[in-house]
Amino acid sequence: MDLVLGVDLGTSYFKLGLFDVQGRLCGLSRVAVIKDTGDGTRAELPVDRFWRLLREGLQQACRQANATCDCIQAVSYASQANSFVLLDQAHQPLTPLILWCDERARNHPDVEHLFDKELFLEQTGLGVPCNHQFCAAKLIWFQQHQAALWSRARHLLTLSDYFTFCLTGETVGDMGTGSLLGLLDIHRGEWLRSVVDLGSVTLATPLRPGSMAGGISRQGADRLGLSAGIPLVAGSLDHHMAGLGAGLDIIADMSESCGTVLACVRTTPAFHPLQNACTGVDFKPSRFFQLVFDGNGAAGLEWYQQNHAAGLTLAELEQQAGTVPIGSEGLLARPQACGHSGLDGFLHKKALHGHAHFYRALLESTAVSAKRLIERLSADTAPKRVVATGGGAESELWLQIKADLSGLEYVTSQSGAPAAMGAAMLAAVAAGWFADLSSVSQQWIRLKKRYFPNPERHDRYLRWYQALL
Repeated sequence: MDLVLGVDLGTSYFKLGLFDVQGRLCGLSRVAVIKDTGDGTRAELPVDRFWRLLREGLQQACRQANATCDCIQAVSYASQANSFVLLDQAHQPLTPLILWCDERARNHPDVEHLFDKELFLEQTGLGVPCNHQFCAAKLIWFQQHQAALWSRARHLLTLSDYFTFCLTGETVGDMGTGSLLGLLDIHRGEWLRSVVDLGSVTLATPLRPGSMAGGISRQGADRLGLSAGIPLVAGSLDHHMAGLGAGLDIIADMSESCGTVLACVRTTPAFHPLQNACTGVDFKPSRFFQLVFDGNGAAGLEWYQQNHAAGLTLAELEQQAGTVPIGSEGLLARPQACGHSGLDGFLHKKALHGHAHFYRALLESTAVSAKRLIERLSADTAPKRVVATGGGAESELWLQIKADLSGLEYVTSQSGAPAAMGAAMLAAVAAGWFADLSSVSQQWIRLKKRYFPNPERHDRYLRWYQALL
């Protein structure tokens, strides 16, 4: 059995998917990312744990596929952005992997205006202000709070750069995740050293997503259990890769990813940077992807179930929420309600409100955020269809609420792990199964279900939405 491996290096879970030449998902593992939090401001992943989790995940996926690692013909990845590791001259780690959600640089006075440089948007495509979650902010923190460690640093590798380096020995990375650092001139493919003083620190050579990164070395093969010599392909940002795996530009002209973060992605044939959006390099020459995101994702659902409705499953809560009318009978969930104490993230609570109301209010809150992201990304041309990915794509009620509120058709694809599948599609081309990405997309992408907006519910939701403004 010949297989390709797609690795989704997510924030909450690493997902490893094994796909055959027909695009069937033969094995999938979902390994929780256990972070070290220190004093509560840290989000760190020791490098030895990083590799242990990936090895465990690959073994699980192989068992499920009834296959061995020798069956794997090529590898690629989808990755989170702004997670990184600092290494010394010999490429030995000086730090654990510092994840983007690490908060050590929160409220740092030198961070807010880092991206306020002349021509910054035109060079980088990054139209959002810097905050503590960006790699650049944490680099300043290291310079000021761990100067001795910083003086020894010679290399900065993002999470996916480090994955690639350890498996191939090549210090290369992809311009998809690299574009969100705020340090990359995406036209010239060169790093800007004027945003943050990098000193003696170098970054990986940026490649277009889908480019060959290198062959798996003997040391890399031993590290993960793969065969030496098989190709590793540069992937891209997880939201970008999920769009590819779900059928962006094949079955829909915009993708929505609803996981830890809510994000919308579209591609464009020309460089048109937008304020409050991120523009990065696409797989195809002369094309770019545009990304908008919001923290009001799917995390609130699991939080509510675990902390306030432990006796019910998520499926039972969704079933109950389907019986509640539009607007949750006055109950409103604030964006990221799970970040508040107790139930303080909900407004207008009354005695009549039960689990069904709270759960539907969370669904409606994220649907509002999704509507605003779509509008931000499509001020010139509204999408005809949105393909849903992430945990949110598994909820039929949620998808129908989003369709009814936005007035747009939502669809899902048959891929159960779209980011991993997007990575596997790149790997399938590298393995020689297909001539190019268009060929594998046409073969592997399959529409699963369509959700049309109901005119009556759309009108009611619009009146409800207008009352929120």
